[in-house]
Amino acid sequence: MGVRGLHSFVTNTCPEVCTVVNLKEMAENHRSKYPGSDPVLVVDAMSCLRHWYTPESWVCGGQWREYISSLNGFISVFITAGIKLVFYFDGVVEQKKRDEWVKRRLKNNKEIARIFQIIKTNKQQPGRGMFFIPSGLATFTRFALKTLGQETICSLQEADYEVASYGLQNNCMGILGEDTDYLIYDTSPYFSINKLCLDKLETVMYSRQNLCSRLGLQVTELPLLACLLGTDIVPERAMEHFRNQCVTSYCAKSQGSDKKASMILAVADYISVLPHSYESLVDLAEKLPWGLDKSILCKGIESYLLPGQMSPWLPCDFSHHSGSSLKQDGCVCLDQEIVQIAKEQHVRAESYMVYNVLRGGEVECSNTLEDEYDTELPGQALIYCPARQHIYSILLESAKDVQGTSPVVKEWFVYPGNSLQQPDLVQPKQLPGGTPGLRSLWLSRGPEAEKQRHHTFLACFQLQDIAEDLQALEASIEAACSLLIYLTLQVDSLSLEDLHAFMAQALCLEGKSAAQLEGFQVQA
Repeated sequence: MGVRGLHSFVTNTCPEVCTVVNLKEMAENHRSKYPGSDPVLVVDAMSCLRHWYTPESWVCGGQWREYISSLNGFISVFITAGIKLVFYFDGVVEQKKRDEWVKRRLKNNKEIARIFQIIKTNKQQPGRGMFFIPSGLATFTRFALKTLGQETICSLQEADYEVASYGLQNNCMGILGEDTDYLIYDTSPYFSINKLCLDKLETVMYSRQNLCSRLGLQVTELPLLACLLGTDIVPERAMEHFRNQCVTSYCAKSQGSDKKASMILAVADYISVLPHSYESLVDLAEKLPWGLDKSILCKGIESYLLPGQMSPWLPCDFSHHSGSSLKQDGCVCLDQEIVQIAKEQHVRAESYMVYNVLRGGEVECSNTLEDEYDTELPGQALIYCPARQHIYSILLESAKDVQGTSPVVKEWFVYPGNSLQQPDLVQPKQLPGGTPGLRSLWLSRGPEAEKQRHHTFLACFQLQDIAEDLQALEASIEAACSLLIYLTLQVDSLSLEDLHAFMAQALCLEGKSAAQLEGFQVQA
């Protein structure tokens, strides 16, 4: 995430880039400077999850009521200070970043394996130093924030790009997150979530201008610096030989910093005298290792250009990131009205996978806390695959060919044993009794339509035969029972004690407050 080595450089070598600020005072200054304009912080929610989720028993996950209480407390502090928050979540993995996405997922697998090894060895979870985000946290957080009345947006392209664009186009007072890409974008000020002291509303602001002053660069030159150091698009190894050459030349004419700092200063020194021309970039691309796409530097720079911005290294007519990423592609679903509805739901963070399936027939699911060496319990991605096959058949009903076959869905799902070298090709599967189309399910009104939606939901989990029994329950209890029945059908190793534990959570804890739950002691 972000630019390789830049965070440690600014925190250890450039103290002038890191300034402690009071967000309430900055909000007051913003109101004075822009009368009638509310101060807005656009929040990179994905980089804030670790800050928000504080329960000690993080391996077990859950604690949702306490978590919502924590989120509500976080929001209330900003509301009291007169600051509006807009929360952004990742909504898609762009193809140009797929390799990096896979690399991170495989790295995460190793971290999770170490967590389970410690649990099995010590009979307790490791400390917070090995914290890994509990399964489903990002999804639950989206709905929690919406429940709390917050503006919550799911991105249609790379989330940090949309966050930076939103900050620039809406004259936001700043961006709250933890990603050095926000130092590279020419956008609103960038504030650290990790350094935030909520009680005082103080945090560190990373100054883009001070960074440029320290490096002897202009803001428009920062994207090239990022690409030469290594980003999600330009692999760190791609320009390693070039960086070493820069360090050798730089150290010969200047007195030492540490090795990492010297490398960044050396690359910046090289850029500072590089002619502003596309030819300069072409020459740099020739230094890429054999086999790498020679246009990768152009794509890397382009990824940092917000709407209306130009780069001194790219031609004026170079296709712009904001345009190229949002082009309408020959969608898998042919019903454009349905696609548009799905897109709007996606942006409002009301759904996640639906739009991606309709648009490109491709979805992904990140790491979950699963022990890959526990062969008794199959991965959750495999457990829920039959349900997804039914859901895909509904989503792609209008995309069937003349033989009545739906297109396959490409799944990049992380589970034990999956190397992620290529996606799993999952064939949609008709629901028992026939598959309704999205148009009927989404747009029809009245009691019969409600009945059809309920029946379809249960049919996705192969529970349509007990619909009458389930419908007699409260909605939340019906959902829990539907899930548990499905699990018992799919997982042979699920015990009666497991079911009792799940039902106890659903039935016994509902009336407890967050404070009561926080002090709840589990009996051995």
